[in-house]
Amino acid sequence: MALLATAVFAPLPFSMAQPGMTADVLGENKGDPVITISGTKVRGTSGQLRMTTIEATGPDAHVDLGDVLDGWFRTDRAVMPRDSVYPKGDSVEEIEEYNAEEMKKSQDAATEAALSHLGEKPDDIRVTLKLADVGGPSAGLLFSLGIVDKLDGDGSGGDLTGGRVIAGTGTIDADGKVGAVGGVALKTKAARRDGATVFLVPRAECADAKTELPKGLRLIPVTTLKGAVSSLVALEKGQGSVPGC
Repeated sequence: MALLATAVFAPLPFSMAQPGMTADVLGENKGDPVITISGTKVRGTSGQLRMTTIEATGPDAHVDLGDVLDGWFRTDRAVMPRDSVYPKGDSVEEIEEYNAEEMKKSQDAATEAALSHLGEKPDDIRVTLKLADVGGPSAGLLFSLGIVDKLDGDGSGGDLTGGRVIAGTGTIDADGKVGAVGGVALKTKAARRDGATVFLVPRAECADAKTELPKGLRLIPVTTLKGAVSSLVALEKGQGSVPGC
């Protein structure tokens, strides 16, 4: 009995996660524009490009067997290895600092990728990205798409979104390559909750994204910024093929 009680109540190396907040990178977050561009003409936009997050228990939170079993059978929560959510062995303060650094790197890469895609010189254009209370690199793709939409739209006068609420996730590097992230199945729920009808997902995570996919949400797999832009333009114009998972 003592061993059973220990197994039930002992802390386990897991985090409990649920759908988190989303933010429209074309608009404001907590009163501040998410994307500010100077040094060139910026176009008005319609529609939304919503980055998505998960909300996880803290790195020092006590998660026991009961919590894990409860989360395992729920569709609005997920049990994730703590090491997949937080760097191993770091303090809460170090983790927060690490996530802030990753967000800064992601913003720099997103800006470079977007301007390179458009053939613009970063020396002539200043881009400032600001998103309060969010860390990590998973908003990179949406940052890049937001910059592209504000500067060029669909390339022929229209909006990249086509007036839709489009959400997504994915890291990005300076060359425009999109990388995988965690918690995609939860992020699709956050996206649909906040009005999205289209979700951009790293192609490698299509299977995860289809798990308990909310009704009315269309998945578009992406591997590069160029491919994401092409897919959105094809969707907006109703011309060409739009890939699916």
